[in-house]
Amino acid sequence: MKLSKTLTALALAGAAFSAQAHKPWLLPSSSLVDAKEPWVTVDAAISEGLFDIDHVPLKLDGITITGPDGAKVDMQNALTGRLRSSFDVKMAKPGTYKIALVSQTVMASWKANGEVKRWRGAEGDMAANVPAGADELSVSRTNSRLETFVSANKTDEAVFKPTGVGIELVPVTHPNDMRAGEQATWRFLIDGKPAANLAFSLIPGGVRYRGTLGEIRLSTDAKGETSFRIPEPGMYLVSSSWPAAAAAQPGQPAGPRQMPPRRVTYAATVEVLPQ
Repeated sequence: MKLSKTLTALALAGAAFSAQAHKPWLLPSSSLVDAKEPWVTVDAAISEGLFDIDHVPLKLDGITITGPDGAKVDMQNALTGRLRSSFDVKMAKPGTYKIALVSQTVMASWKANGEVKRWRGAEGDMAANVPAGADELSVSRTNSRLETFVSANKTDEAVFKPTGVGIELVPVTHPNDMRAGEQATWRFLIDGKPAANLAFSLIPGGVRYRGTLGEIRLSTDAKGETSFRIPEPGMYLVSSSWPAAAAAQPGQPAGPRQMPPRRVTYAATVEVLPQ
Protein backbone atom coordinates (compact mmCIF):
# COMPACT_ATOMS: atom_id res chain seq x y z
CA MET A 1 0.00 0.00 0.00
CA LYS A 2 1.14 3.52 -0.74
CA LEU A 3 0.57 6.08 1.97
CA SER A 4 2.52 9.11 3.14
CA LYS A 5 3.40 9.53 6.83
CA THR A 6 1.06 12.52 7.03
CA LEU A 7 -1.90 10.53 5.71
CA THR A 8 -1.01 7.62 7.97
CA ALA A 9 -1.14 9.99 10.92
CA LEU A 10 -4.55 11.29 9.97
CA ALA A 11 -5.90 7.80 9.46
CA LEU A 12 -4.68 6.88 12.94
CA ALA A 13 -6.09 10.02 14.52
CA GLY A 14 -9.56 8.55 14.88
CA ALA A 15 -8.46 5.06 15.88
CA ALA A 16 -8.76 3.72 19.41
CA PHE A 17 -6.14 5.59 21.43
CA SER A 18 -4.62 2.76 23.41
CA ALA A 19 -1.28 2.99 25.14
CA GLN A 20 0.27 1.05 22.22
CA ALA A 21 -1.30 2.87 19.25
CA HIS A 22 0.82 5.31 17.30
CA LYS A 23 -0.74 8.74 17.63
CA PRO A 24 -0.22 11.92 15.60
CA TRP A 25 -0.21 15.18 17.53
CA LEU A 26 0.50 18.90 17.45
CA LEU A 27 1.90 20.17 20.76
CA PRO A 28 2.24 23.93 21.38
CA SER A 29 4.75 25.21 23.92
CA SER A 30 1.88 27.16 25.49
CA SER A 31 -1.77 27.63 24.61
CA LEU A 32 -2.09 31.15 26.04
CA VAL A 33 0.76 33.65 25.65
CA ASP A 34 0.65 37.01 27.40
CA ALA A 35 3.53 39.03 25.97
CA LYS A 36 4.35 42.18 24.03
CA GLU A 37 5.60 40.08 21.10
CA PRO A 38 3.91 36.69 21.50
CA TRP A 39 5.40 33.60 19.84
CA VAL A 40 4.66 29.91 20.25
CA THR A 41 6.67 26.84 19.19
CA VAL A 42 4.79 23.76 18.01
CA ASP A 43 6.16 20.21 17.96
CA ALA A 44 4.58 17.75 15.52
CA ALA A 45 5.14 14.01 15.61
CA ILE A 46 3.68 10.51 15.47
CA SER A 47 4.48 8.56 18.61
CA GLU A 48 3.66 5.43 20.54
CA GLY A 49 3.57 7.31 23.84
CA LEU A 50 1.37 10.41 23.82
CA PHE A 51 3.53 13.54 23.35
CA ASP A 52 6.68 11.38 23.56
CA ILE A 53 9.25 11.84 20.79
CA ASP A 54 9.80 8.16 20.03
CA HIS A 55 8.78 7.27 16.46
CA VAL A 56 8.66 9.56 13.39
CA PRO A 57 8.04 13.24 12.64
CA LEU A 58 4.75 14.53 11.32
CA LYS A 59 5.26 16.07 7.90
CA LEU A 60 4.49 19.79 7.89
CA ASP A 61 3.12 20.02 4.35
CA GLY A 62 -0.63 20.50 4.56
CA ILE A 63 -0.62 22.24 7.95
CA THR A 64 -2.45 25.58 7.90
CA ILE A 65 -2.36 28.34 10.51
CA THR A 66 -5.38 30.64 10.68
CA GLY A 67 -5.22 33.92 12.56
CA PRO A 68 -8.00 35.63 14.53
CA ASP A 69 -8.82 37.78 11.48
CA GLY A 70 -9.24 34.71 9.25
CA ALA A 71 -5.97 35.34 7.39
CA LYS A 72 -3.42 32.58 6.84
CA VAL A 73 -0.23 32.84 8.90
CA ASP A 74 3.12 31.47 7.75
CA MET A 75 5.05 29.11 9.99
CA GLN A 76 8.53 30.28 10.93
CA ASN A 77 11.78 28.33 11.47
CA ALA A 78 10.21 25.08 10.29
CA LEU A 79 12.33 21.95 10.49
CA THR A 80 11.86 18.20 10.32
CA GLY A 81 14.24 15.95 12.20
CA ARG A 82 14.50 12.20 12.64
CA LEU A 83 11.83 11.93 15.33
CA ARG A 84 9.84 15.17 15.22
CA SER A 85 9.04 18.32 13.29
CA SER A 86 8.75 21.76 14.82
CA PHE A 87 7.93 25.32 13.81
CA ASP A 88 7.33 28.73 15.34
CA VAL A 89 4.23 30.92 15.03
CA LYS A 90 4.49 34.67 15.39
CA MET A 91 1.17 35.89 16.75
CA ALA A 92 1.21 39.44 15.45
CA LYS A 93 -2.45 40.10 16.25
CA PRO A 94 -4.21 39.47 19.57
CA GLY A 95 -6.70 36.63 19.67
CA THR A 96 -6.94 32.91 18.95
CA TYR A 97 -5.07 31.04 16.21
CA LYS A 98 -5.96 27.61 14.80
CA ILE A 99 -3.21 25.24 13.66
CA ALA A 100 -4.73 22.38 11.67
CA LEU A 101 -4.01 19.47 9.36
CA VAL A 102 -7.14 18.48 7.43
CA SER A 103 -7.27 15.77 4.80
CA GLN A 104 -9.39 13.17 3.04
CA THR A 105 -7.88 9.73 2.51
CA VAL A 106 -9.21 6.90 0.40
CA MET A 107 -9.01 3.16 1.05
CA ALA A 108 -9.80 0.84 -1.84
CA SER A 109 -9.77 -2.90 -2.46
CA TRP A 110 -10.56 -4.87 -5.60
CA LYS A 111 -9.79 -8.14 -7.35
CA ALA A 112 -7.48 -8.60 -10.30
CA ASN A 113 -6.94 -12.08 -11.75
CA GLY A 114 -8.39 -13.56 -8.58
CA GLU A 115 -5.95 -11.68 -6.33
CA VAL A 116 -7.08 -9.03 -3.81
CA LYS A 117 -5.44 -5.66 -4.40
CA ARG A 118 -5.46 -2.76 -1.91
CA TRP A 119 -4.53 0.90 -2.13
CA ARG A 120 -4.62 3.80 0.31
CA GLY A 121 -3.83 7.44 -0.38
CA ALA A 122 -5.09 10.89 -1.26
CA GLU A 123 -8.32 11.42 -3.19
CA GLY A 124 -6.48 13.12 -6.04
CA ASP A 125 -4.23 10.08 -6.59
CA MET A 126 -7.00 7.50 -6.73
CA ALA A 127 -7.70 7.61 -10.48
CA ALA A 128 -4.07 6.82 -11.28
CA ASN A 129 -3.88 3.89 -8.85
CA VAL A 130 -7.31 2.24 -8.73
CA PRO A 131 -8.97 0.84 -11.90
CA ALA A 132 -12.41 2.48 -12.25
CA GLY A 133 -14.09 -0.73 -13.45
CA ALA A 134 -12.25 -3.16 -11.19
CA ASP A 135 -14.00 -6.32 -10.02
CA GLU A 136 -15.48 -6.21 -6.50
CA LEU A 137 -14.27 -2.65 -5.99
CA SER A 138 -14.83 -1.38 -2.45
CA VAL A 139 -14.00 2.24 -1.55
CA SER A 140 -14.01 3.98 1.83
CA ARG A 141 -13.22 7.64 2.50
CA THR A 142 -12.00 9.20 5.74
CA ASN A 143 -12.22 12.90 6.51
CA SER A 144 -9.65 13.69 9.22
CA ARG A 145 -8.94 16.80 11.27
CA LEU A 146 -5.91 17.21 13.54
CA GLU A 147 -5.56 20.59 15.26
CA THR A 148 -4.62 22.75 18.22
CA PHE A 149 -5.40 26.30 19.32
CA VAL A 150 -3.19 29.05 20.74
CA SER A 151 -4.09 32.56 21.88
CA ALA A 152 -2.12 35.79 22.11
CA ASN A 153 -3.04 38.13 25.01
CA LYS A 154 -6.74 37.31 24.74
CA THR A 155 -9.09 34.62 23.47
CA ASP A 156 -11.80 34.97 20.84
CA GLU A 157 -14.09 32.72 18.83
CA ALA A 158 -13.48 33.59 15.16
CA VAL A 159 -11.38 30.52 14.25
CA PHE A 160 -14.14 28.20 15.46
CA LYS A 161 -16.49 29.15 12.63
CA PRO A 162 -17.45 25.72 11.24
CA THR A 163 -16.59 24.68 7.71
CA GLY A 164 -19.41 22.12 7.56
CA VAL A 165 -17.09 19.20 6.77
CA GLY A 166 -16.30 16.36 9.17
CA ILE A 167 -16.15 16.55 12.96
CA GLU A 168 -15.54 20.04 14.30
CA LEU A 169 -15.26 21.50 17.80
CA VAL A 170 -17.32 24.66 18.30
CA PRO A 171 -16.75 25.24 22.01
CA VAL A 172 -18.94 27.05 24.49
CA THR A 173 -15.97 27.13 26.86
CA HIS A 174 -12.88 28.28 24.97
CA PRO A 175 -10.20 25.53 24.95
CA ASN A 176 -7.54 28.11 25.89
CA ASP A 177 -9.55 29.15 28.94
CA MET A 178 -9.99 25.83 30.75
CA ARG A 179 -8.86 25.35 34.34
CA ALA A 180 -8.60 22.23 36.44
CA GLY A 181 -11.70 21.56 38.53
CA GLU A 182 -13.87 24.08 36.67
CA GLN A 183 -16.78 23.06 34.48
CA ALA A 184 -16.30 23.31 30.73
CA THR A 185 -18.90 22.92 27.97
CA TRP A 186 -18.11 21.87 24.41
CA ARG A 187 -20.20 21.43 21.30
CA PHE A 188 -19.32 19.11 18.43
CA LEU A 189 -20.66 19.19 14.88
CA ILE A 190 -20.61 16.61 12.10
CA ASP A 191 -20.88 18.19 8.65
CA GLY A 192 -22.23 21.34 10.28
CA LYS A 193 -25.00 19.63 12.27
CA PRO A 194 -25.08 18.79 16.01
CA ALA A 195 -23.09 15.61 16.66
CA ALA A 196 -25.61 13.85 18.89
CA ASN A 197 -24.35 11.01 21.10
CA LEU A 198 -20.79 11.38 19.83
CA ALA A 199 -18.26 9.58 22.03
CA PHE A 200 -14.89 11.23 22.55
CA SER A 201 -11.98 10.94 24.94
CA LEU A 202 -9.36 13.12 26.59
CA ILE A 203 -5.97 11.60 27.34
CA PRO A 204 -3.46 13.53 29.46
CA GLY A 205 0.20 13.60 28.53
CA GLY A 206 2.80 11.95 30.73
CA VAL A 207 1.56 8.38 30.25
CA ARG A 208 5.11 6.99 30.46
CA TYR A 209 5.48 8.40 33.97
CA ARG A 210 2.06 7.34 35.25
CA GLY A 211 2.04 3.83 33.86
CA THR A 212 -1.69 4.15 33.12
CA LEU A 213 -3.45 5.80 30.19
CA GLY A 214 -5.69 8.00 32.35
CA GLU A 215 -8.29 8.31 29.59
CA ILE A 216 -11.44 10.32 30.31
CA ARG A 217 -14.38 9.11 28.21
CA LEU A 218 -17.31 11.39 27.48
CA SER A 219 -20.26 11.66 25.12
CA THR A 220 -22.39 14.48 23.74
CA ASP A 221 -26.14 14.91 24.27
CA ALA A 222 -28.83 15.28 21.61
CA LYS A 223 -27.63 18.84 20.91
CA GLY A 224 -24.05 17.72 20.39
CA GLU A 225 -23.00 19.27 23.72
CA THR A 226 -21.34 17.98 26.86
CA SER A 227 -20.22 19.51 30.16
CA PHE A 228 -17.34 18.11 32.18
CA ARG A 229 -14.60 18.86 34.70
CA ILE A 230 -10.96 17.84 34.35
CA PRO A 231 -9.32 17.35 37.75
CA GLU A 232 -5.66 17.84 36.81
CA PRO A 233 -3.91 20.53 34.73
CA GLY A 234 -1.78 19.61 31.73
CA MET A 235 -1.83 18.98 28.00
CA TYR A 236 -4.58 16.65 26.78
CA LEU A 237 -5.34 14.95 23.48
CA VAL A 238 -9.00 15.03 22.44
CA SER A 239 -10.01 12.29 20.01
CA SER A 240 -13.21 11.09 18.37
CA SER A 241 -14.41 9.26 15.27
CA TRP A 242 -17.72 8.49 13.63
CA PRO A 243 -18.87 5.91 12.91
CA ALA A 244 -16.51 3.47 14.57
CA ALA A 245 -14.94 0.92 12.24
CA ALA A 246 -16.82 -2.38 12.24
CA ALA A 247 -15.05 -5.22 13.99
CA ALA A 248 -13.51 -7.87 11.75
CA GLN A 249 -15.54 -11.07 11.57
CA PRO A 250 -13.94 -14.48 12.25
CA GLY A 251 -12.30 -15.79 9.10
CA GLN A 252 -12.66 -12.45 7.30
CA PRO A 253 -9.44 -10.59 6.45
CA ALA A 254 -8.95 -7.10 7.83
CA GLY A 255 -9.09 -4.29 5.32
CA PRO A 256 -11.37 -1.71 3.69
CA ARG A 257 -14.36 -4.07 3.75
CA GLN A 258 -14.66 -3.51 7.49
CA MET A 259 -14.76 0.26 6.96
CA PRO A 260 -17.95 2.24 6.33
CA PRO A 261 -18.23 4.12 3.02
CA ARG A 262 -17.30 7.31 4.89
CA ARG A 263 -15.65 7.89 8.24
CA VAL A 264 -14.78 11.14 10.00
CA THR A 265 -12.12 11.54 12.68
CA TYR A 266 -11.02 14.33 14.99
CA ALA A 267 -8.03 14.91 17.26
CA ALA A 268 -6.86 18.07 19.01
CA THR A 269 -4.39 19.09 21.70
CA VAL A 270 -5.76 21.33 24.44
CA GLU A 271 -4.21 22.67 27.63
CA VAL A 272 -5.92 22.66 31.00
CA LEU A 273 -4.43 25.37 33.23
CA PRO A 274 -4.04 25.17 37.01
CA GLN A 275 -6.46 27.04 39.25
